[in-house]
Amino acid sequence: MTDFTQIWTEKYRPNKLQEMIGQKHIVGRLKAFLKQESVPHMLFAGPPGVGKTTAAIALARELFGEFWHDNYLELNASDERGIDVVRVKVKDFARTKPIGGAFKIIFLDEADALTKDAQQALRRTMEKFSNTCRFILSCNYPSKIIEPIQSRTVVFRFKTFTDDDITNVLKKIATGEKIEVTASGYTALVDISNGDARYAVNLLQSVSATSNKVDAKEVYEVSTRAKPEEIEVIIKLALNGKFSASRKKLLELLVNKGLSGDLILKEIHSYLVSGDLPDAKKAELINIIGEFEFRILEGATELIQLDALLAKFASLSKEGIK
Repeated sequence: MTDFTQIWTEKYRPNKLQEMIGQKHIVGRLKAFLKQESVPHMLFAGPPGVGKTTAAIALARELFGEFWHDNYLELNASDERGIDVVRVKVKDFARTKPIGGAFKIIFLDEADALTKDAQQALRRTMEKFSNTCRFILSCNYPSKIIEPIQSRTVVFRFKTFTDDDITNVLKKIATGEKIEVTASGYTALVDISNGDARYAVNLLQSVSATSNKVDAKEVYEVSTRAKPEEIEVIIKLALNGKFSASRKKLLELLVNKGLSGDLILKEIHSYLVSGDLPDAKKAELINIIGEFEFRILEGATELIQLDALLAKFASLSKEGIK
C-alpha cells in the first residue's frame, strides 16, 4: 500500500511558492520578501492542514536551492516543548554559518505548544542570532504566543482551503496514483475535511486501501462520520415532536458507528448552520446545542445529554419549529 503522507511530502508537495494551491495572499507577500532578498522572522498562524509547513519549505527551497536541507531545520514544538530544545537544538543550529546563503531558517511547528519559559528563551535566541538565522513559527492559536515574540515577527494568517482548493489537491493525487474517485466521493471528502487538505488526503488514503472505487458511502464509513441525511432525519423527527423515533435513529448512530456525543453535536450544529431554517430559529437551536455541549465537556453522561437535547427540540415543536 502506498503511503500517501509520504507521497504528499515528497512527490506532490509544491517545490515553489507559485505552485501552492490557494493562499494567494500569503504567496504574494512571501515572493515580495524574496524579491527584496530580505526575509524577517515570521509567524504562520492558521488552522491545521492549510499549507503552513509547505510554505516554509517552498520558501527555503527558493532561497537556498540545492543547499536548502543544510540551511533548514524543522522542529515540532509539541513533541519538544521545554526550554532545553531552545537552549540546545535551536542554538546549536543557529550559531553555525549558513551554506550558500546569508542566513538559515528554523521552522518551529506548533509553536503555541511551547512553554512560557521556552518562549522567553526563544525570544532572546531570536535577538542574538538574527544575523545568521531567521525563525518561522507555525501555530494554530497565535494568542498563545507571547507578545515579545509576536512583536518580533511578521504575521501571516492562513485561511482554510476552499472546496475547490481541496478538490484540486485530491484530483492531483487521484490522477497521479490512478485512483477512481466519483463526484460524490469528492463531495464527501471535501465536506468532512472542512478545509483541512492533510486530513482530506489521509482520508483518501484510508478509503482507497479498502475500496477500488472511492464514493460517498465508503468515505463516510471509513471516516466514522454521520451522513448529513442521517442527521437531518434525527433533527426533523425531534422538531416535529417525535422524540422516540428521533432517539431511535440517534441510538443507531451511536451503536453502528461509535460516534462520541460531542462529535454528534458538531454534526447537528453543522447541519443547522447550513440548513434553511429562519435565522431566529437557527440561533435558538444553536444556543441550545452550546448548552448541552458544555455539559458533556464538563463530564455529564453523553447519552443522557443527547436525549435531553432531543427532548428540548421536541418540546419546541409546539412553537411551530419544523
